[in-house]
Amino acid sequence: MACARRCRIPDGRRGGCLVRFNRGGRLMVPWGWVAGGLALDPIEKKPFYHVLPGSGALSFGMLGCDMHCPYCQNWLTSQALRDPDAGARIVDTTPETIRELAVRHGARSVISTYNEPLVSAEWAVDVFREAGKVGLLTGFVSNGNATPEVLDFLRPHMDLFKVDLKTFREEGYRRLGARLADVLAGIEGIFARGFWLEVVTLVVPGFNDDPAELRDIASFLAGLSPDVPWHVTAFHPDYRMDDRGPTPPSTLLRAVEIGREAGLRYVYPGNVSGLPELEATRCPSCGEVVVERRGWSIGAVRLRGGACPSCGTPIAGVWEDGRVAATPADKR
Repeated sequence: MACARRCRIPDGRRGGCLVRFNRGGRLMVPWGWVAGGLALDPIEKKPFYHVLPGSGALSFGMLGCDMHCPYCQNWLTSQALRDPDAGARIVDTTPETIRELAVRHGARSVISTYNEPLVSAEWAVDVFREAGKVGLLTGFVSNGNATPEVLDFLRPHMDLFKVDLKTFREEGYRRLGARLADVLAGIEGIFARGFWLEVVTLVVPGFNDDPAELRDIASFLAGLSPDVPWHVTAFHPDYRMDDRGPTPPSTLLRAVEIGREAGLRYVYPGNVSGLPELEATRCPSCGEVVVERRGWSIGAVRLRGGACPSCGTPIAGVWEDGRVAATPADKR
């Protein structure tokens, strides 16, 4: 039940992620290690733009994924058990060690990322229990292919969810090893349970860059709440998808326009330089810049109590006091 594939695993076999397996009638899951080590990243790299701007996030990952995207930028870990060319160093660790490292390096959050964290949800919860003891935020960088059961399991211990909504076409998700309906249900379940949600769409030429498809994605998100941040990011040839060039900046600019036309208040281009005016967070009421941003670098943060200093409009997010000033659920 960790992901929407809901694999029925016979004795001696593995699930579709290849890391959960049946040993003598017991479900065995990853625990007690990380793949490729630990990293202190800017929270903006995840990307979470509406969570403690400028803070550090201690990031950890494992191996495996329930999908097999041909353009995966983390394929060395996510596809390690599926692709003989992939692989990453395994380091034994404990939840307590991860918590201590986060505190020692001044992180404000602990994030499971680099592979699909749903497939090792039990490990993440044990890590997050420790992180919560010292007031750290916790979160996933995920494909969103979740079940109600795993979301209910995670929610008492986890605050943040960044989801990659990769396409809005069934044939596109079938190519990646999933179903569109399952991912949309996962996003709706994340939203309904009150996780702080941000959504990313990697805009891939010839795969999901048709304006009609981008419009469908934007409409779906706006239907949840106009306050859900949507990141439209540029594709660069990677892994097994090297048959096309990078996403043109003009395509990202059109995607930003589409998001705004759909009613989304916070739409950001990513993986492209030279657009700082679009990377900033602006008050949706008066247009005041409340968070200056250039890539992963933060300038002035002008929020006052989670609101615009000029007109007092609440800006949805998890801001400096650790309090959610205005969640998407508040706008329903």
